[in-house]
Parts: sequence; C-alpha cells; structure tokens
Amino acid sequence: MEKTLVIIKPGAIQRALIGEVIKRFEQKGLQVCGIKMLQLTDEILNDHYAHLADKPFFGRIKVAMKAIPVIVCCLAGKDAVEVVHHMAGATNGRKAAFGTIRGDLSMSVQWNIIHTSDTVETAKVELDRFFNPDEVFDYKLPNLEFIYSDEELD
Repeated sequence: MEKTLVIIKPGAIQRALIGEVIKRFEQKGLQVCGIKMLQLTDEILNDHYAHLADKPFFGRIKVAMKAIPVIVCCLAGKDAVEVVHHMAGATNGRKAAFGTIRGDLSMSVQWNIIHTSDTVETAKVELDRFFNPDEVFDYKLPNLEFIYSDEELD
C-alpha cells in the first residue's frame, strides 16, 4: 500500500481536533502506520518549506508551526497520497469544499489544520524527514476485504 505524510498542525491541536482528523482518515479506510508528537525546529521547517522560503509569509509559517508540538502521521492505503490530499481540501479553509477537513474545520490559510504530501515522490521525502524506518509499521488490517475489492488488493 502507498504511504503518505500528514502533519496535524498546532492550530488543530490547540482546538482539540486531533481525534477528529485521525477519525476521518480511519473512517475512510486509511491505515495509521506511524504516529508521533514532536516539536518542529527551524532546521526541519527550512527544509520542509524550502519551496516557500522566498515568500513574504514564510516567517509567519515558521512561527505558527513552532507554536506548540505537532503530530506527524504516516497513513497507508491504495492511492493514499491522492486520497489524503483530496480529503484535506484547498489550502485556504474559507475556500475549501465542505466535506473536506479544511472546508469543515478551518477558516484560515495559516491555521488550516493539516499538511499533506501532494505527490508520491514528495511523500517519500517527507516521510523520511519525519520518521525513522523503525517508526513506520506494516501490518494487515483484518477488514481489508470490506475496504477494497479483491482486484484492488492485488
């Protein structure tokens, strides 16, 4: 199964939305393969958000992401990267579709609940950034035949 990264951001943690966010992914049929809380540093954030380093809001992102610890999750499932990214919704919570995590739980661009990997390649890089190999687990869910058809499990 494909794996992807989710970061539950400080705003979601402050609003006691950890369980709600994880619940949505589990109800969809995604599998939690790794989860931990950690305090982000400038070093990690400079690497993680390098593509935004020249933007005027980069400093604000770093301050927000270091406000309190975050929760990083490794989720697995068929087409997990695409599914999770779609479930997150548009970056701006006010513009995100209802039914998405951001569309239902966010009113902000900055405090937009979660980060998700946007491509399979990015997911691999991001998972390596936040997880050691011994922190990600492969195990079989007992109800896979009720989540996927036989052909999807091949």
